[in-house]
Amino acid sequence: MCLTRAVLIAPVFAPLLTGCNLAVLDPRGPIAAQNKQILVGSLAIMLAIVVPTLIGLCAFAWWFRAGNSRAHRRPDFRYSGQIELVVWSIPILTVMLLGGVIWVGAHRLDPGVPVQGDAAPVRVQVVSLDWKWLFIYPDQKIVSVNQLLVPIGAPLKLELTSASVMTAFFVPQWGSMIYTMNAMTSRLNLRVDQAGDYLGIASHLSGAGFADMHFDARAMSPDAFAQWVRSAAGAPFDAEAYRHLEKQGPAEPMIRPLGDDNLFADIVSQKLAPAPGPSVSEK
Repeated sequence: MCLTRAVLIAPVFAPLLTGCNLAVLDPRGPIAAQNKQILVGSLAIMLAIVVPTLIGLCAFAWWFRAGNSRAHRRPDFRYSGQIELVVWSIPILTVMLLGGVIWVGAHRLDPGVPVQGDAAPVRVQVVSLDWKWLFIYPDQKIVSVNQLLVPIGAPLKLELTSASVMTAFFVPQWGSMIYTMNAMTSRLNLRVDQAGDYLGIASHLSGAGFADMHFDARAMSPDAFAQWVRSAAGAPFDAEAYRHLEKQGPAEPMIRPLGDDNLFADIVSQKLAPAPGPSVSEK
């Protein structure tokens, strides 16, 4: 099979072979839609040079095959300014186009830039632990574990940190991935416009329990969100409850009232000591 045909066919069958979920190509919010645009645009720019190059390679090999009497051998050929112009101008133009796409995208998708929406913004303070996620809603006075529920159309203002090792927060259909780091606060602004259940993941390898470090991300109507907030029950979630949750291991989803307004600040400042992180198993 010609190399060009193999390259063109491979993307069609790759998802079937890997079983991957192409969620990044199915956006449900403006940030995710712009991410998709940059991804598809960059791929198109790169294919504009890769595909003609592969076609030219196959054509060159076919034309100069041993049985083609019309192909002339020129052992004394050394230099052609026209060939040099083509060979160097195409990669230069490609790099310039890719650089322009990255430059514009990096400024338009700055994670700290607020996102406009039709409803009041929702603040969520995110803490990554081993091997679960803690979500604090300071305005609603609730906390949830492994559940990120938000109203559709509302700007999401996320503040993120890690209570252990560095990892990464990512809901592919909502928008940009961002790292969570110990004793630091990252900021990410998102919006989701379509109700539904989405997969949230830790997209950075962080230890033995990394494979199970995912969470339920759900977008719902404002009324359903308010009802979910009212469903918080049990003892208030305070520093003592946090120390128990911080222990390494999985956790079941739950929602409880927030018992300490300074909980996130105490985690970031390490007033609440960070977890030791994954231990190295002896063999």
